[in-house]
Amino acid sequence: MPNLKALHENTRIDHKSHPFQLFRNRCSDMKKEECILYLHWHEHFELIVMRRGSALFHIDSKPYVVRAGEVIIIPGGTLHVGYALDDGDVDYDSVVVNRALFHDFTHDPVHEQYVAPYLEGRVRFPVKPAEENAACAGYYSLLNEAVEEMALQPPAYQLVVKSKLHALFTLLARTFMPQQLPDKSVGSYFPNRERFKQLIAQIEADPTGKMSVTEAASHVGLNAYHFCKMFKKLTGRTFVEYVNGCRMSEAEQLLQGSSLTITEIAARVGCDNANYFTKLYKQYKGVTPSGGRMKKQV
Repeated sequence: MPNLKALHENTRIDHKSHPFQLFRNRCSDMKKEECILYLHWHEHFELIVMRRGSALFHIDSKPYVVRAGEVIIIPGGTLHVGYALDDGDVDYDSVVVNRALFHDFTHDPVHEQYVAPYLEGRVRFPVKPAEENAACAGYYSLLNEAVEEMALQPPAYQLVVKSKLHALFTLLARTFMPQQLPDKSVGSYFPNRERFKQLIAQIEADPTGKMSVTEAASHVGLNAYHFCKMFKKLTGRTFVEYVNGCRMSEAEQLLQGSSLTITEIAARVGCDNANYFTKLYKQYKGVTPSGGRMKKQV
């Protein structure tokens, strides 16, 4: 299970000359609706291949169900979060790619016509390309081959990965470019994204804070009604549910990484009543706090 991360994730890229990275996410014994990917954003593209189980991802307020074998493309700069759809294991591979990987194609006019508009954010690939055009499913072997190269790292794997990813981007561009205008910016999916980023960063920095819905709404310049609607669209959770989720994730880390008593941890995450804390923890994590602590020791 991933740890709670900062909202703006400075995603690790080990090699600046070949700016891509593979993250193999294995989330065991998930409870339905439990968070598998905490809300964050980064400048890089992210390609997610669902290997086992299924999940619901919210990407800039739009929900996408992703099942085993499916691929989604997350544009740079977008807020995204993921939740397990069912109880059980959820495994997915995440490939993070910076557009600088293809800088040596800058003077290639065909690259500039087809691929560059996507890399620069002037147009976007569909989040689920194969859902828009079934032919895209045939392109995913390139992504799987790139993942295998990144995992095994044989000699010159960087060049193989680069060629596979560029071929993938090119085929996708060839498929969708006729339907899109490369000289028109897509803009953001919703107008208050930057304010929401600041608000949620504040919540995650201090999940035990006592911010009310009205106060949160004022941070993004909306009334409480419209704020609640937008927040639910963005995160898939109500404001209260999201704050409680952050608190229970903080509690999970304390249970598994400290010797504090359950009562002390309850107080640390803003729950004055230990019984209520136990109820809330079981609701979000599927086990009691005592069970959560023992789970780590197994």
